Amino acid sequence: MAIWSKLFTLGRAGAHEAGAAVVDANALRILDQEIRDADRAQGKARDDLAGLVARRRILETEVESFRAQVAKYESSARVAVEKGNMDLARQVAQRIADLEQDIALKSPQVEDMRTAEEQIHTAVAQTDRKIEQLRREVEVVKVNESVQKAQASVASGSMGAGNKLGSAADSLARIRERQAIRGERIKAAGELEDRRTGADLDEKLRLAGITPGHSSADDVLARLSAPAKPTLQIEQRDDTKDS
Repeated sequence: MAIWSKLFTLGRAGAHEAGAAVVDANALRILDQEIRDADRAQGKARDDLAGLVARRRILETEVESFRAQVAKYESSARVAVEKGNMDLARQVAQRIADLEQDIALKSPQVEDMRTAEEQIHTAVAQTDRKIEQLRREVEVVKVNESVQKAQASVASGSMGAGNKLGSAADSLARIRERQAIRGERIKAAGELEDRRTGADLDEKLRLAGITPGHSSADDVLARLSAPAKPTLQIEQRDDTKDS
């Protein structure tokens, strides 16, 4: 039973973490919606305040009307008393008493409504300031979010470019190594071919200046400047003397 309880607790913890992750991932959207909900609530509060003000003004008008009637009936009652018509004066006095009761009943209601209006007006103004402050903070957070995303994108791009450059440098080094090996192989093959054909020995002789048939301009000038060698004379034998 304890195991099942712990598994159930683990499931609730996982659900809570998953829910928190979803909320964190959509925090800005949730804040925007909450601000819109607060704006709608403020709109309803303003409508309620406007209705309260309208009812208070109607009640004030009614009370003022009662007071005006009281003033009028007081004048009429004085005239009736002056004329000795006490029955009429009493009826008018009763009307004045009824009106004063209505005034005494409704005047506090007007004051209560004024107090409620002030409280609602203050609450609406405070909430407006809070909403505006929250909206500015959300805008700042959005800007920071955009800046950080841009920075992350630039950093990711730079890292990718760095990796690509590093890969390109490695490729270039491998190409140069292959070219160097190919060049040495070609050179070695040429040397082997020269050794096989004796071309390398001919080249050494040429460099030493002893290649048969090879003469330079200096050799030609030296030969021309040398004194002419005496011509060999062959003595002819007279065979007739021997006979």
